[in-house]
Formats: sequence, C-alpha cells, structure tokens
Amino acid sequence: MLVYHTSDQCFDCPDVLHSREALDFGKGFYVTRLKDQADKYANRFLRADKTAFLHVFEFTPNLEMKIKVFDSYNEEWLDFVCACRKGQDLYRQYDIIEGGIANDKVFQTVDLYMSGIYNKEQALQNLAYEMPNNQLCFITQKAIDKCLRFVEHKKYNHG
Repeated sequence: MLVYHTSDQCFDCPDVLHSREALDFGKGFYVTRLKDQADKYANRFLRADKTAFLHVFEFTPNLEMKIKVFDSYNEEWLDFVCACRKGQDLYRQYDIIEGGIANDKVFQTVDLYMSGIYNKEQALQNLAYEMPNNQLCFITQKAIDKCLRFVEHKKYNHG
C-alpha cells in the first residue's frame, strides 16, 4: 500500500536521525495512508513561503517488526501521546506505531488535559467525537529499511 510524507526537503532515503523529539508517537519518520492529509500538511510549508515535497513510499508490513496500532482516540492513546510529548521514550519498545494524529482540534484537547484544565474523563469525552486521521511512525531504521520502498517525490506548486 502507498503511504505519504510531506516535507520541505526532498529525499529518496528516509531516516530516523533527522526527526524531531517529543511528537505524538515519539521520535521517528512519520507517514500517512491518507494522501489528502499529506496534501493538507503541505499547505503549512507553502503558507510559510517554503517549498513542499510529497514523498510516496510503498509500505509492506513485516512480521519481524513490533507494531503498535491505536484504533481510536482512547485512554491508551491519550496516555501514550502525552508521555511521548513530555519526552518519555515509551515508543522505543516498538518498530512502528500507527494511530490517530493529534491535529489542531485534537491537540487542543490534549494540551488542555496536559495542562490540568481538563481531567482525563473530560479529555476522553471531547476526543470521542473526533474521527482519527492516520499516521504511522517508523521508530527504527530497521523498520524503514525493511518496510518502506521509495516510489517517487513531487514538488507542490505555490498557489
């Protein structure tokens, strides 16, 4: 199946070294199964007057990989994302993590929970109404090397 990554850099060989810390599922290389989601993310770069590239990969799951899947915005997802965003390295026990993305609206709920304004029950009630988007985080280079094959990249046009 095809997966997509949007960036302001163009490359053929992704790695985990160039990723940021303290993201939803920790440090890793993020892709999505949803091309529309990748296209929308490109607008962040274009609005900042940067170049944006869509990278397309063929994803083939590998049974050797330890994969964690979050099917919904539930308590387990909330606890995991909060721990990762606080810099805890729970994610390191996996090769690949898949689940909903903390987009702007979802992140607001997570942020209010992390700051103590919402308790867990309130946060989970808000999250119950959200349809999860999709993200896969490749935590290990081994997962990238065994499961992703570069297909193409395309430059987005401004305007």
